[in-house]
Parts: sequence; C-alpha cells; structure tokens
Amino acid sequence: MYESEFEKNLYQQRRDKLQLIAALGQLEGLSHAEATYPNHYAASHTIPEIRAGYDLLTAEQLDTDPILVSIAGRIMAIRVQGKAGFAQLQQGGQRFQIYVRKDDVGENTFALYKLLDLGDHIGVRGHLFRTRTGELTVHVGSFDNLPALTFLTKAMLALPDKYHGLEDTELRYRQRYVDLFMNTGAAKPATSGETSNEPAEPETPNVREVFVKRAAILRAIRKFFDHRGYLEVETPMMHQIAGGAAAQPFTTHHNALDLDLFLRIAPELYLKRLVVGGMDRVYEINRNFRNEGISTRHNPEFTMLEFYQAYANYHDLMTLSEELVICVAKEVNGSTITHFNGHEIDLSNWTRLSMREAIMKWWPPNAPIQPTEDDFSSEQKFRALINEGEKFADPEKSSFDRALNRLGADCHFVREFVLDKGAPYGKAISDLFELRAEALRGGEMGIEEPLIQPTIIYDFPLAVSPLSKIKPDEPDWVERFEFYIGGFEVGNAFSELNDPDDQRTRFEQQMAEKARGDDEAHQMDEDYVRALGYGLPPTAGEGIGIDRLTMLLTDSKSIRDVILFPLLRPQVKQAEAAETKHGESAE
Repeated sequence: MYESEFEKNLYQQRRDKLQLIAALGQLEGLSHAEATYPNHYAASHTIPEIRAGYDLLTAEQLDTDPILVSIAGRIMAIRVQGKAGFAQLQQGGQRFQIYVRKDDVGENTFALYKLLDLGDHIGVRGHLFRTRTGELTVHVGSFDNLPALTFLTKAMLALPDKYHGLEDTELRYRQRYVDLFMNTGAAKPATSGETSNEPAEPETPNVREVFVKRAAILRAIRKFFDHRGYLEVETPMMHQIAGGAAAQPFTTHHNALDLDLFLRIAPELYLKRLVVGGMDRVYEINRNFRNEGISTRHNPEFTMLEFYQAYANYHDLMTLSEELVICVAKEVNGSTITHFNGHEIDLSNWTRLSMREAIMKWWPPNAPIQPTEDDFSSEQKFRALINEGEKFADPEKSSFDRALNRLGADCHFVREFVLDKGAPYGKAISDLFELRAEALRGGEMGIEEPLIQPTIIYDFPLAVSPLSKIKPDEPDWVERFEFYIGGFEVGNAFSELNDPDDQRTRFEQQMAEKARGDDEAHQMDEDYVRALGYGLPPTAGEGIGIDRLTMLLTDSKSIRDVILFPLLRPQVKQAEAAETKHGESAE
C-alpha cells in the first residue's frame, strides 16, 4: 500500500489526527464511528447547483435576503490564519469557497477545522456572502440546531502537489481515482484573494469532462437509434466460436460444463440471428475483447456500437453514419466542428471514395505510371502494376524522389510478403491501400493528411471481407465501407451476406487461411449457417468504435484517455526494481 517510508509515516500522522477528531466528536456526544466515518450527510445543495442558482447574485442581494445552505465536498485547498480560515471544497467537478471563523463556530468546531487535511471530505452549513474580492462563499455557521461543520472522511494519503496536479501519464491511468478529482479543469483561485500571496494555480486538463462527454455520447447514440425504431439488445459475451471479426480472441473455461470459451470479439453473428428472428432493427453497445497489441488507438477491452437494419444496403448505412456522427457531435458539443490532434475537423463535410479510387488518388502524381480501374480487375493486371511500381524503390539514391522511393518499397512489400506468399490478390490490394494511407500520413507528398476529414472508403476486396455481400457486377469485390476521421478508422459496415451456401464457402476459405497460419481468420460457425438457412432478409450492418469517437469529440490523443481503467502492465514495486537493477549491475 505504501510507496515509500515517507508515505507510511504520513499515513500514521493522519491516523493520529483521526483519533484527535474522534476525541472532539465524543465531546459532542458522538460515538467513535459517528465522529470518524459517519454514514451520511444531509446537504441542501450540490456545489454545481449553488453555482447555477446563485452565481449571479450581488453582495447586496445576499446581505438583504440571506440564503442558508449546507454542502459537502472534498477539501482541495485550506488555510488557517489566527482565528479564521478559508478552504475550497470540490464536488461534481466544481469548487466552492468556505469561510470558517472561530467566533461563529465555537472552539471545538474550530479545533476540528485545524485538524483537516487536503483530500478530507466535510460538510458545512452557513449562509452565502461575497468576500471583498467578490468570491461567492459559504460563511460557515450553525442553523436548525445542526452542526456548522461535520467531518465525513479523512484522506489518509496525501494529494499530489496542488500546483502540478497528477502529471505523470501512466500514474494518471493507474490511479484514475486520483486523476478524476485532481484534473477537473476546475477554476482554482487562491484561497481568498484578500489573504493569499501564493501564485495562482495552473490550469489542469479536464479529465472528468472527458468521461462526462463519453456518457453524453452514449445517451445521444441511444436517442438517435431509439428515435428510428431500433431495439437495443444484449447478446452473449462468452462464445463457443470466436466470430464476427478477424481478431485473435481471449480464452476462458467454464468449469461446470467443462467447456472452453472465447471472450466476444464481436456480437455480429448473434445480432444477425436476431434479424433472422424478425427483429428488423437492432443495436447493441457492447464490450469486445481482442488479444492484440496496445497502442494509442487500441486497447484489448473496448466498447463498440453495432447495429443492423433489415431491407437496407451499405449505401443506406453510409447516409445513416453521416447523420449519426453529425447528430452526436451537435448533441454533445453543440457543433459539427471538432478539434483533434492539431486539426480542425468539420464533421458535416464528408468525402466518399472507393478503395480503388483512393489508391489512385494517393499515388504519387510524378510517378511514370499511373494506375487505372482496369489494373485492379485481375491478379495478373494487379501484379503487373506492382512489379512496375517496385522499380521506383532506390534507397541508394538519397536524392531520388522520396514519394517514389516509398511507393517502390510499398509495392515490394505487397509482392514479396503478400502475393508471393500465396495470399489472395484482394488482400494485396487492401494492404496497398493501408500502405498508401500510411505513407501520406507521414507527409510523403507534402499535402494534407488523408482521412483526417470525414472520409468513407467503400467497395472492399472479397478476400478481406468474409461476411459481406458480393457486388452483383464484380465478383471479387464486396459491398463494404469503412469511415475514417482524424486519420484512423472509426466505423466498418457492409451489406450482409445472406446466402447460406456462399457463407459456408467463405468460412471454409477462412479455415484454409487459418491453416496457413492466420491466427485472426474466421472459424466455421455451423449454427450461424443454419440460421441463414431460415432466411436473412437483405440487411446492412455496422460497427462503430465508441472509444475512438470519444477521442475525436474530446480531443484526446490516446484511447487510454477515454477509458476509465485501461489495461496496463503490472507495476513493478520499487524494492523489486532496485533488486533487479542491483542484480544487473552485479552481472
């Protein structure tokens, strides 16, 4: 529990203070438990309610018609000077000043006030007034025969330095409970302008507001779909077959049934079973679990929105996706303009490109060859394009055009590590798209980064879309789209495959990929194929990353900033770290 001997000693000092507080409480007729850890406090207002209700009242109005209040909160600043003191209480992400004077509260209560520490929770009663500097403040004093100041909880551990807050990024994630009350973005004036000479505290990030907005995003999504006749449902989180996405699952075991299970990587196949059952419009806000790497955009446990609409196709969902993002942005931020990672993004202005169009658009304009739609029509033609592009790689010539060098390297990768390994050429096309997008994100061509403004990329190769419906006139391509904002994928959708025989063939192809060593390839799901045998109407479905959407609407650079308790490596204790370091030096 203790991270240092200093922290251990401080804990003991505060425990001693708690005993002194108990002794003062016993003088007032309270038991030890009532004096140290009471089980409730009857407040008349929350701090946000007082701010909303009385911030505009003048000193004269408050003096003419006194307003009695009782509030509770955590002490974030405290000062004692002689027989009076000021403190700042925090509740609901906002702070409020209190003024305590010995002559008003009595000797025992003022003795209690002097035993308080930063982080303690207290409740106070009194009337509102304004200080000489105009700060709205509670002048603490008893009324209705109730105590003026009530001790509620002692903070046994010290708060971080009040002038620097909780700045260590990893520590903020590990101790989110501290991060939430230290980094609220709350205005933190010095405790009473007329008595303090300390510098004003710097602004802190509003961590609390990020999670308040996250909750608002979820409310707005539910409102959007409920208004359109969708039904919110819940599907299993433990699956016998890991399906619905290309991902490596986590495994677990059910003892009573002696059954190996997978944690859900996607709810897709269950939601489509519901559409077979006649639930034409369904959605689920769900937790998924994927045994993959951790990055600023990936966490093994994450939240997705998935929704399915019968008698619709992927074009319908393109329009619906645009409407959803615009609606949520307006509901949460009051505007379709958001700022993310230094970019101003207009969420009302969307671009639509097919994957082939995107590759052609992002091909270096000074390249001797330029791809056409026909170059993607067969593996032979695509391989010829790749072979020509590979010739542009010339790492020995540093002056050689950087964009052409990168294009040649991309083509080399696609040929050697995708095509020549026997993968379907559709996968090679998809990989080339990813490589070209990454090249431009690195500033290859000196133009605006792609996929920053809202962009829909549609028509994907069949090889990377085992659950999508084939385009009627192009058997190697499917009716699928992904939409990107801020440089990364936010949503993935397609017209659903509803031919049971075709679906079985796709599963068999995926099993062949798994046999070739692809750990993320889809497994055979016989029951899902059987469900399709009862008839899935024409249906379109989509998944949207809630965490990523929250990042965009709160200008959060990492997915860990929008997940309350992200997965982290176990923390190495200082003693263990010291022993490891000593052992390494001895070697």
